[in-house]
Amino acid sequence: MIYASDERTDDPRRTLARSPMAGRQVFAIAMCVLLNALDGFDVLSISFASPGIADEWGIDRAALGVVLSMELVGMMIGSIILGQVADRIGRQPTAIACLLIMALGMAATTIVGSIGALGATRLLTGLGIGGMLAVTNALVAEYANDKWRGAAVAIMAAGYPVGGIAGGAIASALLVHGDWRDVFWLGAGMTALCLPLIPLFVPEPVGALLQRRRPDTLARVNRSMVALGHDPVASLPPVDPLVRKSSIGELFTRDMALVTVLLTVIYFSQLLTFYFILKWSPKIVADMGFAPSSAGGVLVWANVGGLAGSLLYSALSLKVPMRRLIAGFMVASAVMVAMFGRSSPDLGTLALAAAAAQFCANGVIVGLYGLVAGSFPTSNRAGGTGFVIGIGRGGAALSPALGGMLFNAGYSLSAVAAIMACGSLVALAALIAMPAREAQGH
Repeated sequence: MIYASDERTDDPRRTLARSPMAGRQVFAIAMCVLLNALDGFDVLSISFASPGIADEWGIDRAALGVVLSMELVGMMIGSIILGQVADRIGRQPTAIACLLIMALGMAATTIVGSIGALGATRLLTGLGIGGMLAVTNALVAEYANDKWRGAAVAIMAAGYPVGGIAGGAIASALLVHGDWRDVFWLGAGMTALCLPLIPLFVPEPVGALLQRRRPDTLARVNRSMVALGHDPVASLPPVDPLVRKSSIGELFTRDMALVTVLLTVIYFSQLLTFYFILKWSPKIVADMGFAPSSAGGVLVWANVGGLAGSLLYSALSLKVPMRRLIAGFMVASAVMVAMFGRSSPDLGTLALAAAAAQFCANGVIVGLYGLVAGSFPTSNRAGGTGFVIGIGRGGAALSPALGGMLFNAGYSLSAVAAIMACGSLVALAALIAMPAREAQGH
């Protein structure tokens, strides 16, 4: 990323962008991976708990689909609102606020006694998760240097399935002797443990500080530079007169409108496909006669596949052009999600099919994080990311609800999976329509 003030040799943004990655930069990115892993488990907690909830309360698939969608609706709202807040007041305080909201929502879920109350607590939890997704994406893009930015964002995205694997394995063990509420106590506890880590290890990015000039900005910039393993600077670069304050309106100016719209369509459509496996596989497996703990195990394997896909994408991103790589994963995503619907009712086969589907689908999501982060300037990066992720989360919210309606309408698993797989093909068409310059993240 080149700035108007980059001609000054002491511009801290230039130092971070051009210098080799310091150990503290890598550690700050690792903290963002941890936060994204926490998001990954918190989102999937309702999926692990859904068979127990359905059995205890006697709700059908259509009603359960609505409940499964509620935190995704919250994520949509949280990404848009809290992404804008992060650009205005700072990434670090917004991350702390998101963790507080998530912990409160997870704890409150353990005491609900009705579907309406459960939906409300999942909506609240989703607000924090959505905001955290926007913030961590912006943080990693601003911590990494130019060489490693794309790979760093992809690695951050890999934290999402890691959370599903680690938290899911513990949750599946809890479900053997406990009930579904234990899943949410686990999520609330892990979220609370992360709260003190933010002020210690997640400094406010230098670029974001320079967008919000204050009398103490030089001191704050130097604290961040030292926290990221670099020398402080003697003075601040001049204000860039071309940089405007963050606002949603800026995303729809003449040079950004097409990019914003197409990125939103891509993200919306891919999430429609992505969340079908994540939200419905435990209930599908349980309905085949397997125990809830075994059904949760299939979801854990789905996340193992997602992690492997994100790591492969990260490695390939250093060699293969972003647009071509994402397109290839989109085609594979559509094929493998459709194939999941044709799996035989055997735990091993279902686990393998779910893992293969999420291997491809999550590879796309990882690529989109990098594409989105590279498509917006620093002044609108968290807000732009939040808008795309937020509106795009409509696809995530629609996915479980649409799946539930299709099942209730009498469609077979193979037919529902084929319909849900089409989201990846719509995303591919929108990616092809993107102007080449923006699609490469410049």
